[in-house]
Amino acid sequence: MADIKLIALDLDGTLLTTDKRLTDRTKATLKAARDRGIKVVLTTGRPLKAMDFFLHELGTDGQEDEYTITFNGGLVQKNTGEILDKTVFSYDDVARLYEETEKLSLPLDAISEGTVYQIQSDQESLYAKFNPALTFVPVDFEDLSSQMTYNKCVTAFAQEPLDAAIQKISPELFDQYEIFKSREMLLEWSPKNVHKATGLAKLISHLEIDQSQVMVCGDEANDLSMIEWAGLGVAMQNAVPEVKAVANVVTPMTNDEEAVAWAIEEYVLKEN
Repeated sequence: MADIKLIALDLDGTLLTTDKRLTDRTKATLKAARDRGIKVVLTTGRPLKAMDFFLHELGTDGQEDEYTITFNGGLVQKNTGEILDKTVFSYDDVARLYEETEKLSLPLDAISEGTVYQIQSDQESLYAKFNPALTFVPVDFEDLSSQMTYNKCVTAFAQEPLDAAIQKISPELFDQYEIFKSREMLLEWSPKNVHKATGLAKLISHLEIDQSQVMVCGDEANDLSMIEWAGLGVAMQNAVPEVKAVANVVTPMTNDEEAVAWAIEEYVLKEN
């Protein structure tokens, strides 16, 4: 049995069911792990403000010795909100991405903490449908503050035209930024070298935990870095093929069948 000290969990398509629930079995399994002194860290593209309900469900909200990784690794913080590490976009970065998305006829939203600046475009962004708990502010690009920093940008659009447009993104942007899909209709733009694995590496350095003692669970392309990096990388049965390919374990069931609970029972809680 692996000596797991920290379990990092993606939310959508992994920890949560399709209808965004934490099942009783999953909550009980996570509590059993925490009762053994194992850190349970939600690792997500969302901001902390969009995590309140789930942290409350886990009983870790506002806790000094509990941690969350948000913005796909761009922000590592205690559940009190205290920041341990932060990497952000400048206004100039957002301007370059806006130039690209306009050329590709795609919408772009720029996120700063819990506020989403919906840059006005001919194409309507679908991001508000994914995260209604966030504050949305429509803004013309010319009125976007050049004094602020931004955690990430997102393009939320219908899958077929989004996938077609991704093929036309200027190649040099892939050298300058992290660009990946986290859902079928959601493309994320993050600062270079910001992904879930780098966020976890910073957190375990703070906690003095070894990489080999980390178990992670995920399903989408933005989980690939941490699944490849962790001592025990677990892909959901519903994961995309490239994530399954690098995982140590692929669960026999999907997120709707409590795959995370199964993985923790099997690889963390099970007696030898």
